[in-house]
Amino acid sequence: MKILTLIVALIFTATTFANAQKKQKNVVKENNIQIPSRTELVKPIHKNEFRKPDYKQRVQGGNPRIVNGYLQFDGAMDGNRQVDPQIAVGGGYVFHGTNRGLTIYDKDGNFIDGVSQKAFANGIDPKIFFDPHNKVFGFDMWVYWDSLKVKPVNIAISETSDPRGAWNIYPVSASKGVDGGGIGFSKKWIGYSFPGGKEKTFILKMNEAKSGKPATVYHFKGSMGQAAFTQDNTDDLYFFRIDSNNFVITRVTEGEDGAPVSEVVSVKPHGLKYIDYPPQSPQKGTEQLTSSGDRNPKNLVVQNGCLWFSQAVNYKGHSAVQWHQIKLDGTIVQTGLIGSKTSNYIQTTIAVNKNNDVLIGFQETNSEMFISPRMAFRYASDKPGTVRKIIKLGEGKGATNGVAWGDYSGCAIDGDNLTDLWTIQSIANKEGKGETVIVKVPFE
Repeated sequence: MKILTLIVALIFTATTFANAQKKQKNVVKENNIQIPSRTELVKPIHKNEFRKPDYKQRVQGGNPRIVNGYLQFDGAMDGNRQVDPQIAVGGGYVFHGTNRGLTIYDKDGNFIDGVSQKAFANGIDPKIFFDPHNKVFGFDMWVYWDSLKVKPVNIAISETSDPRGAWNIYPVSASKGVDGGGIGFSKKWIGYSFPGGKEKTFILKMNEAKSGKPATVYHFKGSMGQAAFTQDNTDDLYFFRIDSNNFVITRVTEGEDGAPVSEVVSVKPHGLKYIDYPPQSPQKGTEQLTSSGDRNPKNLVVQNGCLWFSQAVNYKGHSAVQWHQIKLDGTIVQTGLIGSKTSNYIQTTIAVNKNNDVLIGFQETNSEMFISPRMAFRYASDKPGTVRKIIKLGEGKGATNGVAWGDYSGCAIDGDNLTDLWTIQSIANKEGKGETVIVKVPFE
């Protein structure tokens, strides 16, 4: 009797488990496609010009020069430990943003104009892009200290390729949001994803944001991951995230009613040896360690049907830079590692041009040196997974006094010729605060 009871129990358990698996598969299948959870109409704050004549000009950087054979000039020089510098290039301009403000240079490195971020409805952590399809600049800034606790993410889009001209700012509420959001674009969409709350992703139509008219914002439950800068001539917008041992790719397309629809198009094991978060890194003359960055990418690029990104990982107890080219179905094309057993490479971003040439920006630090800017590049014809020698862009002069070092790296394509690549990197000054250098890397 006991044996019979045991057999029945085993059959029941197996059946229950099989049904649960079947149900789980159905859930995954049903949830593979997601529609917006809600929409809202957001009226823009219109600016006729980048800086009104009566608004104080923020003068930062310039001083173009040749360093190690490359055009280099200064960006913001008034940063603290978390300056969070970014750049975008297009329309004949280099557009630069930090936690202190926004600055415009020509492509020869000469200062043109600058303002505090207060001129753009305030905010921090700017992520900047130039959309080569629609010929506009865009960026986000997050305001978490507003008295109404709306905590808006201000999405700013220029009306033309001239950043000195008119802009439209769309304040999108993210009342449950926390630090760490990121923006991306395609020919049709602007996407933003952030941690905190139930709705962690929203989408706008690029043509609405560019026009300066009220724009519909489509909110989605959950986070799709980091949105990509889509350089390919496509309407679809891609998001990417690392989920345990898998790479997850989500695509946003247009539904029958014109609204965006998201679909998980790939969940594949990455099989990478080095994927753990990087350890904090040492600096010269202090026991204070510094943040090395994140295994989650700070920026993503869609170029020639592939996703490209770099990340900071743990390489034998040190922080290293790892970079990838991945097909849009999740298949890894190539992976490369920039690592050392005696030093640390931290805070990385990537840029890729139309020929698949690659530029990787980062910083170096160890117990015998201060945080210093670096870059490495490769041509598409180079051996897969390799980069050429590391190029020094300057040497740090002091140690930071805290762990946080911010999103201290930015890389961008030249949106005018789609071949030249640019990087902005932070360098620690004598007080351990962040100054920045901007470098052009020409490709044919």
